[in-house]
Amino acid sequence: MIPGKRRAAVMSFSLAIIGALLLQTVSSQNAGFVKSPFSETKLTGDAFELYCDVVGNPTPEIQWWYSEINRADSFRQLWDGARKRRVSINTAYGSNAVSLLGVSRLTVDDVGTYECRASNDPRRNDLHQNPATTWIRAQASITVLQKPSIASSDHTSLPVEGDSYLLQCNLTSAHSVHQESYWMKNGEEIAETRSPNRNTEYFLKKPRGDAAGVYMCVYTFETAPPANATIEVKSAPDIIGHKRSENKNEGQVAVLYCKSTGYPYPIWNWRKFDNGFPREIDNSSGRFTISSRDNYTELHIANLDINLDPGEYHCNATNMLGTRDEKIVLRRKKPDDLQDDDDHAGPV
Repeated sequence: MIPGKRRAAVMSFSLAIIGALLLQTVSSQNAGFVKSPFSETKLTGDAFELYCDVVGNPTPEIQWWYSEINRADSFRQLWDGARKRRVSINTAYGSNAVSLLGVSRLTVDDVGTYECRASNDPRRNDLHQNPATTWIRAQASITVLQKPSIASSDHTSLPVEGDSYLLQCNLTSAHSVHQESYWMKNGEEIAETRSPNRNTEYFLKKPRGDAAGVYMCVYTFETAPPANATIEVKSAPDIIGHKRSENKNEGQVAVLYCKSTGYPYPIWNWRKFDNGFPREIDNSSGRFTISSRDNYTELHIANLDINLDPGEYHCNATNMLGTRDEKIVLRRKKPDDLQDDDDHAGPV
């Protein structure tokens, strides 16, 4: 090869290598934490979740480790299903690596340091390498306190209408100074129930079906998480809101709905009556959609067929204490009807 051409070829090859190295440097990225776990204090019997979000190129691997005394040589790797299946680990890899560690039914033995480790170093699992140089770490301390003892009323069913009922809770022991107590129903605080008392009461005066639900007395403390006791107040369902009738034209959408009181929340069912006989909703046409949640249900009928769909529909609510059925009539709208004259049977 001519010397000048050889020098040019060598230079081109060198530039190609340098370019490849520069490209690799630009495209690669060491692992780094976007979100790291936070320390928490919990009560026995509770659960905690720790979240870890890591960025890097290539996408880093995530592992979870635990140590009771937070000493480097005492950490042990955690696996999904450990501690008699109380440990759950859910990890997903995409542009980032994200992982959620959960531990349920906590005991005092779960106290310690939990560590999220991440690495995209190709040598990370080489036993001859020092993990301290190939993995990054983020730690959270978990403290588990003995749950306070709360004596509470038993689960009950609503008394005969007109009678009253008293819910009671008494904080009998706690490892932290008590601050105050209050009551909740179905996850929402009941107004004007806060007090400094260890013995707290909530009075159900002449309760009706809408008084049924999940009640909770909650105690707060100076240096410990809140503690609570749950009292279920049950009753048979009572349908309090529904349309007595719905008037629609061919091709329109009809929406029939029912709402109930009572607890546990009912199982909902819809039927259509033909010549006085009930039958299950036939959805072979794909036009019927039933959506139910807790104490509310809807039946949607799309692209109304005036020859097939009008008639008498029934919503049924059933729980362990009873059942309730209500009728809704779907009619063809008359030509002279200027507006929908739907009749509401009660509040929604």
